[in-house]
Amino acid sequence: MSERKTVIPNSRVQARFAGITTFGRYPRIEDVDAPVDWAVVGAPFDGGVTFRPGTRFGPRAIREQSQYLKHYSMDHKVDVPGVLSLADAGDAPIKPYSVKETLDGVAEHLCTIGDPSATKLMLLGGDHSLVYAGMKAAWIRQGKPKGGLACVHFDSHMDTLDTVWGEKWNHATPFRRLIEEGILDPKRMVSIGIKGPLNSEDDLDYAREQGIELVTHGRWQAEGFAPIRAVLDRIGSDGVYLSYDIDCVDPVYAPGTGTPCVGGFTSAEALDLLRQLKGINLVGADVVEVLPDRDVAGNTALLAAHVAFEIMALDAATR
Repeated sequence: MSERKTVIPNSRVQARFAGITTFGRYPRIEDVDAPVDWAVVGAPFDGGVTFRPGTRFGPRAIREQSQYLKHYSMDHKVDVPGVLSLADAGDAPIKPYSVKETLDGVAEHLCTIGDPSATKLMLLGGDHSLVYAGMKAAWIRQGKPKGGLACVHFDSHMDTLDTVWGEKWNHATPFRRLIEEGILDPKRMVSIGIKGPLNSEDDLDYAREQGIELVTHGRWQAEGFAPIRAVLDRIGSDGVYLSYDIDCVDPVYAPGTGTPCVGGFTSAEALDLLRQLKGINLVGADVVEVLPDRDVAGNTALLAAHVAFEIMALDAATR
C-alpha cells in the first residue's frame, strides 16, 4: 500500500518498549488531522462488579500488552492500520462511587469523539456494565435507529439479570437495561460461550423470552458456527455492536478476570470465532473484564489486545 491510513512509529527506529503507551502504538486522536475510522477509548471503572474488583486497571494493561501488535492479518490478508485510520482517544471520565453516573457520563463522552458519521469506537474496560455506555453511544451516533441495534455478545454469563442486591446497575444487568430502553434488539442478538453453573434454573428465562439466541459453549461444541451464522443472516447488513467479555475464554488461557468460569474457549478458538464474523457491519465494540492483578505474565491483557485488533480487522477486511 502506497499510503498508510495510520502512521505508527517504525519499530526499528523507536523500539516497541519506548514512547507513549497508546493502544497498538497508534497516534493520539488529537494528533490526527484526517477522519479517524476507529478510536480506542479506555473506561477504567469496576464499580459494577459482583465478585473480584480490579478491572479498573484493565485499559492500562491492555494498552501495555498491545505494544507488540503488528500490522498484517494473515487470516484476512489485510494490513489493518494500512486500511484503517486508527487512533487512541485516551480514557473516558468516570465517577468511581456511582455506576449509573459513570455509565451516563461515559456514554456522553463517547458521543463527542471523532466524527459520528465516520468514527467507530473500541471501548476497553473496565467491567461489563460499561457495555451500556458503549452501545448507547453507538446507537446515538447511528441516529438512534428504531428497534435498536443488533449485537454479537461473547461471554460466560448472559448479563440479563434484573437486580443484584437490589441494584439495577451492575455488570450482571446491562443487556436488560439496554433492551428496556430500546437500544438493543434482543431478537437480533446472539450470546456466544455461555457456560457454567447458574444461580437458579430461571437465570436464562428473560433472555429466552426476549428472543436472544443462546449459543452455549456446549451447543457450540455440538453445532459449531451454524447457529451463529443463522443470526448473522437475519441481521444482514444492519449495524452490529460487538461486546466481548474476556471471561468467555477458559481461565487457563485468560486467568486475569474477576468472574472466571472454567470450561471455556481456548485463545485460538476465541480468535477463530471472531474471524468467522467477517462481513458484519460493525458500528462499535468493547473488550471488558480484564483484571491485571490476577493475570499471569499479562496473558489475559495480551489476548484482549489481540481480540480488539481482530475486531477492527473484521472492519478492515470488509472494506
